Amino acid sequence: MRGKWLKIIGVFFLIVTLALAGCASSETKPKEDTQDDQNSTDQTKEQESTTEDTSSEGELEPLEEPVTVTIAEDGSASGAGFYIAKERGYFEQYNINVEFVKFGNSDEMLPALAAGKIDVAGGISSASFFNSIAQGIDVRMIADKGHNVMGDSYFTFVLRKDLQDEIKDYKDLKGKRVAVSTKNAVDDYIYGKMLEHAGLTRDDVEFTLMSDFGNMMSAMGNDQIAAALQIEPLITQGIEENLHVKFGDVTDFAPKAQIAMVLGSPKFLNERRDVALRFMAGYLEGVRDYNDVFVKGEGEKEEIINIMTNHTALKDPAIWNKVAVTGLNPNGRMFIEDIKKQYDMYKENGAIKGEVDFDKAVDPSLVEDVLKIIGEY
Repeated sequence: MRGKWLKIIGVFFLIVTLALAGCASSETKPKEDTQDDQNSTDQTKEQESTTEDTSSEGELEPLEEPVTVTIAEDGSASGAGFYIAKERGYFEQYNINVEFVKFGNSDEMLPALAAGKIDVAGGISSASFFNSIAQGIDVRMIADKGHNVMGDSYFTFVLRKDLQDEIKDYKDLKGKRVAVSTKNAVDDYIYGKMLEHAGLTRDDVEFTLMSDFGNMMSAMGNDQIAAALQIEPLITQGIEENLHVKFGDVTDFAPKAQIAMVLGSPKFLNERRDVALRFMAGYLEGVRDYNDVFVKGEGEKEEIINIMTNHTALKDPAIWNKVAVTGLNPNGRMFIEDIKKQYDMYKENGAIKGEVDFDKAVDPSLVEDVLKIIGEY
């Protein structure tokens, strides 16, 4: 923050400037649109200017009084930005205290978020999620919380190890049993993209619904399935136990699949905009540290891994050096067009009742406002 002398000098400078200018008022320069085609949308939203929230250096000032922001988070690895920002003091520097709360399922969490009882949550694309929005539960998708890193997906297909000489390509899965954890959710969407890539139909492959990823490991060991859409750290664990091998990479055919999103309460985004702005700045600082370590191979790796072991179910630091990590955009942007494609698939399958207004449900404005202040990664 500015020191006392800087404030005095600033006031003196302002008085002199006003005197010379005849106390003429100046016009506020409109904000430039910095959105790229990854988050392009037709929506136009009126947002309050953030000029009063920034110092002369363009940095956000801390809030005058401490506030608490509640986050619905279950210890998933995709919450890395929240955990790192909390532990490294990025929220605290803005006078924000974060409180993690857990819900049994999204049926409980989404209404609480819409009502403003919690401020932020994580969401995964599914027909159930979109149905909730179509039926009037007002939550907003505001930032990226999970995608696959190109060529090193954390959520990808694995093949039973004894079949790797027989099945060389996705088209070779014809007639085989493939385990997927959900129907009409992002898993099913990726599965469909794989079939399309392979030139196969859903009738060509035996879709096996298996909601527990751990059960997929057992099914591999018992030769009950040929392949599975598996997730880390079980991908790495299965490789080390000689149960399966990685089978291609999801980014070969679905490079921009949006797997999870940061969700925001409308009350938080609108009525507490000054808090939301600083919260997002802190979150992105945490995500950037995460990318420095896991994508660039820079930064304080041991410290970041310790934070992740403290907050997630993966407690072995050695495994964190082996797994393919969740992709988190250091600029916070989502693959908005892919979210719409997932919605279209669920709707075509008859799994969605009603319509979703994407101009309202997807709101990238908070991220874009923050990027104008802290800059691009």
